[in-house]
Amino acid sequence: MIDTTLEVPASPLRQRLIDDMNMREFTRETQRNYIRDVARFAAWLGRPPDTATAEDLRQFQIDQREIGVGAPTMNSIVAALRFFFTHTIDRPDLARKLYKVKHPRSLPVVLSPDEVARLLEATTSLKHLAALSVAYGAGLRAAEVTMLKVRDIDSERMLIRVERGKGGRYRNAILPADLLTLLREWWKVGRAQGVMHADGWLFPGLHYLKPLSTRQLQRIVVDAAHAAGITKRVGPHTLRHSFATHLLEDGVNIRVIQALLGHANLSTTAFYTKVATRTARAVISPLDRLAICGPKPVAPDG
Repeated sequence: MIDTTLEVPASPLRQRLIDDMNMREFTRETQRNYIRDVARFAAWLGRPPDTATAEDLRQFQIDQREIGVGAPTMNSIVAALRFFFTHTIDRPDLARKLYKVKHPRSLPVVLSPDEVARLLEATTSLKHLAALSVAYGAGLRAAEVTMLKVRDIDSERMLIRVERGKGGRYRNAILPADLLTLLREWWKVGRAQGVMHADGWLFPGLHYLKPLSTRQLQRIVVDAAHAAGITKRVGPHTLRHSFATHLLEDGVNIRVIQALLGHANLSTTAFYTKVATRTARAVISPLDRLAICGPKPVAPDG
C-alpha cells in the first residue's frame, strides 16, 4: 500500500507543521508519524487542534490510557503534540500539560558476532549486504542508513557524515576499512546498473531518484535473518544494538560509543552494559577470591 501521508493537500495549519519540521530537517518517517499523531488528537477533539485547551489535553491523555494505548505509543503522541504546540502554534504552556508515561525498558535483542556474520552472508544482493554492513559497521539507525548520499562517505578521513540523524543532529560515524572496500564494490556495480550517481543516494530504492525506505530495510534484515536460521526477533536496529554492545565488550570507552551512536544522554548508552555478556563474564566475583568452593586441605594423621 502506498503511503500518501505527506502527499495529500495540506490545510494551512498542517502545512505550517510540515514547514516547521522541514526547517529542522526531520526525516520523512518522523514527519509522517508527527502528522499522524496530531491528526489523531484532532479527530478525538472534533475541531482544529490549535483550539485545544489545557483541559482538552488532560482529558485526551486520560481517555487514551482508558482505551489501552500503550506507553510507547502514547509517548510518541506526546512528542508530536509537544512539537506542534511549542513550535507550530507557539503555545509552550499547553506543551507543558503533556506528560510522558514511564514504562520499564526491555533489554534490546543483540546478535553475537557469529550471528551477525551469518546474517550478512545470507543477504541476496550486494546492495543489501552493503546497507546492512553500514548499519552494523557504523552503528547507524535505519533512517540514517537509508538517507545516506554517496557524498557522505569520506574516504580520506575514514568517516561517514550523518547529516540526517535523530532530532536533526549531525555527527560523524566510523568508516571501517572493510566497509569502505565493500561500498566501493557496490559503487562499481551500481554505476554499471545505472542507479548510482555521484550526487545521488547511496542506497537507491525502486527508483534511483528515491532512497531505499526504512520499511524495505526492515524486510531485508528479516529475510536475511530467516535465511541464516536466526530465530531471534531482529530488525535494522538490532544491528545498531549489536554494534554498541560489541564495542563495549571490546573495551571501547562508553563516552566514545555515546558519540558514535549520537546519543544525547550517556544513560542511553549505558543501557548496553546490561546486555554486554562478555564484559560480565570477564568480571571476577569476590566469591571466587575466597576459594571456599575449592578442594579442602587434608589434615595430617595423628
